[in-house]
Amino acid sequence: MARLVMKFGGTSVADLDRIRNVAAHVKREVDAGHQVAVVVSAMAGKTNELVALCRGASSLHDAREYDAVVASGEQVTSGLLAITLQAMGIDARSWQGWQLPIVTDSAHGAARIQSIDGTRVIEQMEAGRVAVIAGFQGIGPDGRVSTLGRGGSDTSAVAVAAAVKADRCDIYTDVDGVYTTDPRVVPKARRLDKQPQDHAERRPVRNAHLR
Repeated sequence: MARLVMKFGGTSVADLDRIRNVAAHVKREVDAGHQVAVVVSAMAGKTNELVALCRGASSLHDAREYDAVVASGEQVTSGLLAITLQAMGIDARSWQGWQLPIVTDSAHGAARIQSIDGTRVIEQMEAGRVAVIAGFQGIGPDGRVSTLGRGGSDTSAVAVAAAVKADRCDIYTDVDGVYTTDPRVVPKARRLDKQPQDHAERRPVRNAHLR
């Protein structure tokens, strides 16, 4: 038996059919006897939509309220995946960043994780329950929701894996490896053959393809 953290990005949870596919992947690991936590992104396109709403409301919006709006995308996904897993007979519960808690600094919109208390999630995993965690978010020193900046769900997953002392962190992706930068933005982005030594994590991190 292993303790796993599985992370699924926006394209993997873009609609209910894909969420059901993700749930089937999670169920397979649970049925194999593993303890599982899942970190999810917002559904594809949802974060851009929420950012546009904030900008439409005011070009000089309050960063704390921006985070309150933008963080809601992951909240929806985590709840939907938990519901889908429950329908498959898997004991699951959604968690928001503040509930763990994932504590960040005060830089709303681009916060950095300061600490994570993995105690409650470990208790859930040891009880056989899947913890479905909203990525990209935490709670700042002001007690308000904070977000980690774009792509923050991957950061959440690796940090959660360390906090719960996971044996493995699987990041499911729609690309074929880790690149020097976003290949959708920079055509000359280069795929790395291996992770740079100075960025190596203590826990194994694996990029897995969602089939």
